Amino acid sequence: MNDTGSPPDGGARLGPKATEDEQPAEVHTRALTLRAMIPNAITAAALCSGLTGIRFAIDEQWGAAVVAVILAGVLDGIDGRIARALKAQSRFGAELDSLADSLSFGTAPAIIVFLWSLSAEPRLGWFAALAFAICCALRLARFNAQIDVENQPHKSLGFLTGVPAPLGAGLAFAPFYLWMATGLDEFRNPIGVGIWLAAIALLMISNMATPSWTSLRPRRGIRLEVLAFVGLLFAALLVEPWWTLSAICVGYLLLLPYSLLRYARFKRRG
Repeated sequence: MNDTGSPPDGGARLGPKATEDEQPAEVHTRALTLRAMIPNAITAAALCSGLTGIRFAIDEQWGAAVVAVILAGVLDGIDGRIARALKAQSRFGAELDSLADSLSFGTAPAIIVFLWSLSAEPRLGWFAALAFAICCALRLARFNAQIDVENQPHKSLGFLTGVPAPLGAGLAFAPFYLWMATGLDEFRNPIGVGIWLAAIALLMISNMATPSWTSLRPRRGIRLEVLAFVGLLFAALLVEPWWTLSAICVGYLLLLPYSLLRYARFKRRG
């Protein structure tokens, strides 16, 4: 996780519940069927998971709070694909998905990080939390406003614009991952965490080209190696979850300058 106008006849180009790295599909403004309720139920579950993270944070169950938001990201990543597999796209689903993303990946992480660290500097900390939540909402609004726009240079070349909301939420928790992995209170310092949160907020609303999962197509010769890597990554998440999540954040951040160079090269080729 993720981030719609249609003509009166219901034939919009928007694909409800489309993630940012997927092509929009046809929309039909018919009544919701039982089949259409399945992906919407998954979206609702993602919303509940993200908001439940706030409840865990209030009880100072920090690990459970962060895992709840991560689970919301996993559910957000599959609801759209299930909707397309079932041919159950609906405008209701598109609107629900966008609202759920704003709450699960904007509001919930901001409150969790504030309660965990930023509350030690309540004034500056609250502004950092607000900046993250607002930038997440602005990013989703920009995505909804541009989804029917024909000329999207980044998307036409297989890139996204800015860091997607679910990944932004995951990156926002990076100081927490390191705190859990090392036990060092330096990673809980409210000034450092506030600066980090503001930086991720800016990345979400930036115009920089970022990686799109659909553009990652491994060569035939290394596909078995990729499957082995995914299996080992899953095992690492089970054995050393906080170190693994930290490594994933570092890996994604290292991909950003590579994506900028790759986009510039594609753009020069016309």
